[in-house]
Parts: sequence; structure tokens; C-alpha cells
Amino acid sequence: MAQKIGLIALESAISTGQKVDRILQSWRGESFFIPCKCPRFNSGEAKGILDGSVRDKDVYIMVDVCNNTITYQMDGSANRMSPDDHYQDLKRIIAACNGKASRINVIMPFLYESRQHRKTMRESLDCAVMLRELEVMGVHNVITFDAHDPRMANVVPLNGIENISPALQFTQGFLTEYEDIQIDKEHLMFIAPDEGATERVVFLASLFGVNIGMFYKRRDYSIIVNGTNPIVAHDFCGGDITGMDVIIVDDMIDSGGSMLDVVCQLKSRGAKRVFIFATFGLFSRGLEKFDEAYEKGYFDRIFTTNLIIQKKELLEKEYYFSINMERYIAAIIDTINKGESLQKLNRPAERITETIKVYKK
Repeated sequence: MAQKIGLIALESAISTGQKVDRILQSWRGESFFIPCKCPRFNSGEAKGILDGSVRDKDVYIMVDVCNNTITYQMDGSANRMSPDDHYQDLKRIIAACNGKASRINVIMPFLYESRQHRKTMRESLDCAVMLRELEVMGVHNVITFDAHDPRMANVVPLNGIENISPALQFTQGFLTEYEDIQIDKEHLMFIAPDEGATERVVFLASLFGVNIGMFYKRRDYSIIVNGTNPIVAHDFCGGDITGMDVIIVDDMIDSGGSMLDVVCQLKSRGAKRVFIFATFGLFSRGLEKFDEAYEKGYFDRIFTTNLIIQKKELLEKEYYFSINMERYIAAIIDTINKGESLQKLNRPAERITETIKVYKK
């Protein structure tokens, strides 16, 4: 028999958490939501408080480390919460459980510090430190989506790290929105904007039965700007794409500079339509350049999930399509709680294949 669920959503993920709870309630007939808060002193220090019991419960704590819309008062000024602040609040809520929960699971869609995942010089390895901290604090499972580097699971080999692919939701959303996609090697190609995205692209392209292309980031290794070597150019490796629909697949859009360069190159090479799949849409430098690129016809649609906070202006854009993941999160919680395998939710190859077959018919 499955243990009683306790669902906790930090302020950064409160809206998503409440929606997930309503979905679970429709399946199981009761609410599992446990309110929490992290009030702060005038100095900026804080503490975690739970407004309900977690004793002997299977607890799931949701946090969005990318939510920079939340502020707190410090010395009379409003400070926007950074990923570091959200992570500290997560640890406070874990500590507030006081070892009373039977199991603690953290749902962190955007893996904290996941881009600082390897050493190339004398530098910190922040994502690994975070995972080890959560292990020491008694977290049993970390559920994340489309991690920048899935090998981070090797840091805590005895703990569960579930790296969920949203490929099924992208496929369903895309094929529902467009009814004229010809799924064959002559009309469709998946594109990796850099070497790191190749695995994602190969997975989808193999299920669609089409070819892939890849861009190679040429960097200037003689200088360092903002902690990294700047990109000099994107070199394309792939076949002729003249008259083809192309789908760029990546884990995130941050400032968007690299992505805009890629779509521009694809269009100049004769691509018919350019679509973008990105799990996380940060758009940290605003949307003005994307507006310009869309007006020039460089791309046709951007698909990102609602796993992290979405800017209001983004939701209003004609070229934007939001992929809803709340039901999938509820299904993941339900499956883990019942002690069932997550294999079909992790990399849902069978359901993607079936979706494509139905679409072709």
C-alpha cells in the first residue's frame, strides 16, 4: 500500500504545486498540500516553517530556482531572489521536516547550478556540491528535467536522481499545433545547436525516423569573458536542408544569442520553416531580438515548458507555445509513491512512437 503523500511547494513554485495537488486530488480523492513559508528578519536571514505535519509521509518538495520575480526586504530595500536564495530556502524546508518524514523527494525542474557541472580550471563544482548537500540532509530522490549534463547523477550513486525528458510533451504539442508536417528524411530534420544537445536530438530523430544536423561552437580559448571562452562562430555539420522543416532541440534558451545565430544560419541555408524546442525559456536578455528575428522570418515557433516561471510578455507572443507539464509532474509523484517504475515516464519512446504513428495516419 502506498504511503500518504505530503506535497510542499516553496513560494517560487506555489502556483504549479497547487495545480499538481488538484490533479492528484482528482485521482486519489484528497488533497496532499502542506503549506510552508520562509519569513525573513530585517538582516536578510530566514527560517523555514511548515504549517502541517509530515510525520511518516512520502514528502515531495517543489522549488523553482529560476523564479527571480520574488523579492524580500533587507535593510529597507527590496532584493530579488536569486537561485542561491531559492536553494537556501529549500534546505530550510528540508530541515523543518526534522527527520519525521518517511521519505523526502525534491522536485527541482531546473537543476540548481547545472551549468557549472565540470572543471576546466581552478574553479568550483557547484552542482556536485549541491547534490552532496541534499544527500547528507536525507533527501532520497531528486526529480529534475532535461539536466544540462545527466552525468551529474554519478555524484550520488546511492541516491535516486530522476532526469525526466519532456520529449513526449514537445512531440504532442508540436504535432497537435501543425497538421502539415511531413515526417520523413526528405522533409524534416532535427538540429543540435551545439555538441551538448546531440544526445537529445539523436533520441528524437531516431523515433521520428529522420536525419540530424549539428552546429559546432568555435570558441576563442585565448580569453575568458564572464567565466567562459566566448563563441566566435557556429559551424554547421549536416546535409542539405533546402526546403526542409527543421527543429532545433536544446535544454534552455538563456540570453538567446547563440540560438538566434543558429536560426539565422539555418534560414540562410534554405530551411523552409524553423521550430525551436527548449525545455527552459529563461530569456534573460529580454525578447526584443526574438521579436526582430520573427519579423524577419528567421523562425516560426518557439516551444518551451512551464516547468519554470514564464514571463508575462512571453506568453503574449504570437510565436510562443507553452508546453504544460503539471499533469506529468503529478504522474511522476503518483508513480514514485506507488513504488512503480519510472522508465516509461523517464524516456517515453513507446508513447512518442505511437503519437507519430497516429499523426501519420
